[in-house]
Amino acid sequence: MACKERIYLILNNCFTFSTFYAILIIVIGGAVLNGNDMQTGSFRVILQGGQGEYEEKKSRFIATVRECDDETAAAAFIEEMRRKYWDARHNCYAYRVGERGELTRCSDDGEPAQTAGRPILDVMTASGICRCAIVVTRYFGGVLLGTGGLVRAYTRAAQEGLKNCRIGIMREGFAVSVHTDYNDVGKVLHMLAGAGIEPVKSQYTDSVALELRVSSDKVDLLEAQIRDATGGRVGFIREKKIFFAESEE
Repeated sequence: MACKERIYLILNNCFTFSTFYAILIIVIGGAVLNGNDMQTGSFRVILQGGQGEYEEKKSRFIATVRECDDETAAAAFIEEMRRKYWDARHNCYAYRVGERGELTRCSDDGEPAQTAGRPILDVMTASGICRCAIVVTRYFGGVLLGTGGLVRAYTRAAQEGLKNCRIGIMREGFAVSVHTDYNDVGKVLHMLAGAGIEPVKSQYTDSVALELRVSSDKVDLLEAQIRDATGGRVGFIREKKIFFAESEE
């Protein structure tokens, strides 16, 4: 048996659909970033949805991306897209919802099995994005694309949709109250700026009160730095544990 034939048989027997999707995403999209960090409790979310398009052999693929916290919101979004693009051949979709994207679902909506919904979901998963739904609408261009062509087209469309979204990191942290006088507020604000933290709310009266959102991996160091720099004069109170979103930009 020729060498080329042996290699083909090995690849044909070993490569599953899931492996093919994973390789395809890396080849088409470049390095895939996974924004989930289990150690710090952070994960990626959609702050502002977007839309992207991809064309393959006269077929038009329109990807619409939206933040969805639960299955009810995802179902409403999918139905909205079906009504908007009622004249399209297919409205394929995927979503990852729940606290950490633990609930997933996808649909090929009439396309051959595993060629539409699953590639969309794989793009979302590889990107580390949770609480999100993507609907890719296809207007048929008259030319059959085949299995590989469909996987490529739905993958690229989903990637284009995500490119046009504003994405943030959902972090685990604390709501913090800082109380200081006017002598130390300059030092406090300088250290906050250095840590990339902007007060959520500021109140200037006879003293200064700042409300902060600080991630768990930063809070201990920030508190120590502020207390050291001000000789312990500044009040630093961790009010409660929270999850909050920060823009990746």
